[in-house]
Formats: sequence, C-alpha cells, structure tokens
Amino acid sequence: MKGISRRRGLLNVGMAGGLVLATPIAVSGALARDTKKPGAEEAAAPPEQLMRGHAILARVLLIYEGGLRRAGQGEDIDPAVFTRAAEITKRFVHGHLEKVEEELVLAQFKKAGRMVELVGVLASQHAAGAKLTDKILAAAPQARSKGPREAMGRDVQVLIAMYRPHMAREATDLFPTLRHLVTAEEYAEIAEEMMKRERQAVGADGLEKVAKQVAEVEQVIGIEDIGVFTPKG
Repeated sequence: MKGISRRRGLLNVGMAGGLVLATPIAVSGALARDTKKPGAEEAAAPPEQLMRGHAILARVLLIYEGGLRRAGQGEDIDPAVFTRAAEITKRFVHGHLEKVEEELVLAQFKKAGRMVELVGVLASQHAAGAKLTDKILAAAPQARSKGPREAMGRDVQVLIAMYRPHMAREATDLFPTLRHLVTAEEYAEIAEEMMKRERQAVGADGLEKVAKQVAEVEQVIGIEDIGVFTPKG
C-alpha cells in the first residue's frame, strides 16, 4: 500500500506542476550539465535525433498498454496516467517530432521523387495519430468507468497498431536513405535545424526533460524497471 500511495503522490506532483515541456527541471538540468563531454553540443545525425523521439513514443505506448491492462484487471488506475501520456504525445510527438519529420525529412523525399508512396502514408498516419490522441485525451478523465475506458482502449489499440509498423518502416527504410538524397552539407544543416527546433519546442536538454516526465508516469504504474518485461521461468 505504501508503494501505491507513493506512486500516486509522484503523479499528483507532476499534475500539479503541469506538463510544460519547456520548463526547466533543476535536477535533470544540473545532471546534464555535469555529465556533458566535449563536443556534446554537436548535433546528432538526423536519424538518431528522430529515433530518440520515437523511443519516447514507444514508452508512452507501453504506458497505455500497462495502464489499460491493470485497469481491466480491476486495479484502480488514476485517469491522470492516461491524460499525461496523451499530453506528452500531443505536445512532443504531434506538436514537434512529426512536424520536424514532415518539413525536414519527408520533404526531401518528395523533392527527390523517392519513396513517394511510403512518404504519403507516413504523413497521413501522422494526421491520424493526432486525431486518435485527441480522442484519447478527451476520454481519459472518465477512464475509471468501464464503458469510457473500453472505448478509449479501442482507440489506444488502433494507435499502437499503426505506430509500431510506422516507426519500424521509418527506421529501416526511410531514415537510412535520407543520407543518399542530400549532400554532406545539407545533411549537417538538417541536423542543426532539428536541434534548433527541439530547443525551441522543449528547451535546452529538452528530450531529457520529456523522458523524465515519461519516467514519472511509468513509475506510477510500476513499469519504470524494464525487468518487469523479462519472461519469468
């Protein structure tokens, strides 16, 4: 019982502070400054930056799955778990990451006439994902009631079924090809622009802040330790 109360307390603190992604978090910011090495400010390659963003989304999908499974088993799951997961997705994934992909990466494929069909599907899935997240966000406050929770769960399952192949195809087909569509200078410019937009969207060390917010929600439903996913026996 103490563990459950502590987890709920963590979530309440997070909700009280709001989900303002650009707001500095003193502890994580100080840690980041202390552990940075020379050259750490250099922009990572575009695929690396985008795939780090995908990892945030993948963890949110696990939160949805874990929260819904446990609620379906009769556990009292705070609806704020689903609300915060949807807020992170809306603000970081739809509001930032996918815009960056479309404007800086997908646009290069359209310009070159490469993988046009795939690019069109990916862009349409971004739009579909944003609509599903809005539906999940609207339904989340009623998640303690079986009917609304099951309806929300259907939207979550559609979201998961779409985004897992979406992210996989981008990682295996799209991102490796980008390097062959642009010059080395253009590739570096794309990387710098991505980093610039990330700072504008979520502040310095922004991805680390978003990851910390995800971790706080994971802790509430007990999936912060990835060992829980290891098969037993």
